[in-house]
Amino acid sequence: MSTVNKHRTAILALEDGLVLEGKAFGYDVDAEGELVFNTAMTGYQEVLTDPSYKGQMVVMTYPHIGNYGVVDGDEESNNIWVEAFIVKELCRKFYKYNSQKDVDTYLREYKIPGIEGIDTRFLTRHIRKNGSLKAVISSVEKNRDVLVDRAKESSGLEGRDLVKDVSCKSSFHFGEKRNKPLCIAYDLGGKRAIFNQLSERFDLEIVPCTESAEAVLDKNPNLVFLSNGPGDPSALDYVISNIKKILGKIPIVGICLGHQILAQVLGGKTYKLKFGHHGVNHPVRKTSGRQVDITSQNHSFSVDLNTLPKNVEVTHLNLNDMTCEGLISEELRVCSVQYHPEASPGPHDARKLFDYFFDFCLPDYKP
Repeated sequence: MSTVNKHRTAILALEDGLVLEGKAFGYDVDAEGELVFNTAMTGYQEVLTDPSYKGQMVVMTYPHIGNYGVVDGDEESNNIWVEAFIVKELCRKFYKYNSQKDVDTYLREYKIPGIEGIDTRFLTRHIRKNGSLKAVISSVEKNRDVLVDRAKESSGLEGRDLVKDVSCKSSFHFGEKRNKPLCIAYDLGGKRAIFNQLSERFDLEIVPCTESAEAVLDKNPNLVFLSNGPGDPSALDYVISNIKKILGKIPIVGICLGHQILAQVLGGKTYKLKFGHHGVNHPVRKTSGRQVDITSQNHSFSVDLNTLPKNVEVTHLNLNDMTCEGLISEELRVCSVQYHPEASPGPHDARKLFDYFFDFCLPDYKP
């Protein structure tokens, strides 16, 4: 049974031996996962419900979390996907007119543990120096050596298929049918805000990650979309195989994990970043000019620029570390971006990209 853990001690143990102590909140259960930090000042509800965080514990760098509570309708999915939530200070009173509950209650409802009172600035610097480390949180086990050993033995992200855990189980239409061009979206762990943007421009049908290429082509779509999602893209052979069968027949667009999948379909490779990109302040520049957008991002893997074939153009670069943020092949009618142009949460600089997707895929369309 869940309890309010205002005064219970919780321990965070990392695989490299670092152990930190704080106060438990949320659901009273142990958790394990890869430790990553998110630099957003707001949007914690969207972070909690983003399926891309499956398998990860999230450290919020902003020190005061929960002040505006939880609002029905702001979630990105029907579940909380983070393995655990780590904050400096949790606000149990919320100050927004339409909030329904506090973060502590929210986590308990979905059986997710949290820990507060952690020096998140120190922890973030530790992750930046040492990389995204496997970790364990416990409010029961007090033996620190035992917890460190459990962290070492826990599963990381590399080689893991987490998409099947978060994908829908059957196909469904998203939004209204309005006799617009048909988009078939592979749900690899897609965010609701991304699907909202697509449904404003297309009749949108969402299919499971295991949907066959033949079933998709039978629907005669105008566009195939590959969503964001969790885990290692190189572990998704079944998705890559199906998209290879669609390549060249239908325009394909990808976002985040979808971008990484598309790169592999085109012949490129992906690799794991040291500590990933998780936040709403990442500057991305178009390679064709000087335009820079501040973007929302959430990914731990990246496309290796040096492995892409000559017929694939890199369209965007991350100005923090010069990693690949966008691809296009006009010959094959495919394009993708690593960041989240719907910006939920985050700035709306890149939201116009959804109009570009429409125009790129359907240049001759007349409503």
